[in-house]
Amino acid sequence: MRPSEGRRRFLGAALCSTIAACGGSDSDDSNAATPSGNTQTGPVPDSQINAALAQLDTLANNLLASTGVPGMAVAVVRGTQTVYAKGFGTRLVGSGQAVDADTVFQLASVSKSVGAAVVAQQVGTGAVAWNTTIRTHLPWFTLSDEKVSAAVTIGDLYSHQSGLPDHAGDTLEDMGYGRMEGLQRLRYLPLHPFRHSYFYTNFGLTAAAQSVATAAGIDWETLSENVLYKPLGMTSTSSRYADFAARPNRALGHVKVGDKWVQGAGTMPDAQSPAGGVSSSVNDMAKWLAMMLGTGMFNGKRIVDANALTAAITAQVQSSPPGDGSPAGFYGYGFNVGQTSAGRPSYSHSGAFALGAATNFMVVPSTNLAIVTLTNAFPIGVAEALNQQFFDIVQYGSVQRDWFKLYSDALAPLAKPTGSLVGATPPVSPLPARALSTYTGTYKNDYFGPIQVVDQGGALAIIIGPRPLTLKLSHWDGDIFTFTLVDENANPGTISKASFSSDRVNLEYYDADGLGTFVR
Repeated sequence: MRPSEGRRRFLGAALCSTIAACGGSDSDDSNAATPSGNTQTGPVPDSQINAALAQLDTLANNLLASTGVPGMAVAVVRGTQTVYAKGFGTRLVGSGQAVDADTVFQLASVSKSVGAAVVAQQVGTGAVAWNTTIRTHLPWFTLSDEKVSAAVTIGDLYSHQSGLPDHAGDTLEDMGYGRMEGLQRLRYLPLHPFRHSYFYTNFGLTAAAQSVATAAGIDWETLSENVLYKPLGMTSTSSRYADFAARPNRALGHVKVGDKWVQGAGTMPDAQSPAGGVSSSVNDMAKWLAMMLGTGMFNGKRIVDANALTAAITAQVQSSPPGDGSPAGFYGYGFNVGQTSAGRPSYSHSGAFALGAATNFMVVPSTNLAIVTLTNAFPIGVAEALNQQFFDIVQYGSVQRDWFKLYSDALAPLAKPTGSLVGATPPVSPLPARALSTYTGTYKNDYFGPIQVVDQGGALAIIIGPRPLTLKLSHWDGDIFTFTLVDENANPGTISKASFSSDRVNLEYYDADGLGTFVR
């Protein structure tokens, strides 16, 4: 696992390419035929829907009890009506503050789907189209291939087909770069084949949203509020972190230390707000889901053009290959799309912050049902498991699989520390380092910006990023030093080599895309 895959900021695609349970035909056996061998197409019995709703309290409480996850909120929409909305657990461990249906959570990558509805609204007005090139409204936008820079469209970036590498730019945000600086630095990244590859990129999607907002003449956050949140009455929803931080009824993120859940450091995702910066309650999200089930209609009023929205929930690219008896997975514009294990078309998305959020929604139009689950803990599969349990009962009358085990097993590797020296035994007789002054100085890097290697009281340290971040170096062997770090994309226990040679240093953690060499 390369460094950038260690602790990903937004796990929506990672989850849905690991297990089809995100409502898409992605992998595992959850897209197989029904237990009877038949694919469902007709209405589901009311008795099964009622049974699924009646069991939600027990399902949710069992998941919280077995995992210790501090808090969860769940809502179910049937047609135009919210038929279930409830909170469980606490907003903050030890606080006694209960979660309810109005508690605001950070949505993480579920923001992509919410934002795609904003774009679809603008497509419906004729302000932009899904095939509008980014340079139409962002003439400065540049990737490493000029032809791709000129041709890449809003749809390309919302379906992750630009060729940008997986999670391009996420480490820039961890270092403290803002949105515009992050977007401008994408030009240094190597590209995969344009429109012939799928790599999940938060900053890429953000560039598309930025172009839509520029076309509208306002910022993305205000555009989202004006064309979606206000018309739907989503009064507790925002794309600004400051609004989330100001909510008195908000759920704070948690991480697990040993066997205990503790408050995490928190995530401020404004730089990638269209990709992961929305915060909302399940009562508000239920209104959005009602609009989605209505193909753009809400309370008898057209909010989003039906054709523009349908394009977003239609497969645009294969996101994962078939294998082990499972069909391929697909992605639309900001949505995972596919079918349930019963063969019913569905769409969904997951989201997660490694510093304390995990979310999922799932829509199965033929059942006229949608569910959203929000939690305030490091992603271990609780939100996805609950939603799959619910739809199992709707479709089959009972839960068919141990969904939580499937998800927790799939997510476990994402929590492991990274680095080639993790678990390695230090050399018994290491070669000595040279004089520290040999290594100190300023080193340039176009993508990450400059770093300083300094002598801090007889030990080396690297100062990197605009924040800035100080990384203390420990000697390993000869000209090789190491540093550790923990952030959204670096798990606890991550170890990176800093390998000096002549006039340069290579930082292993930052070298995922071959750009980790800094020249003095």
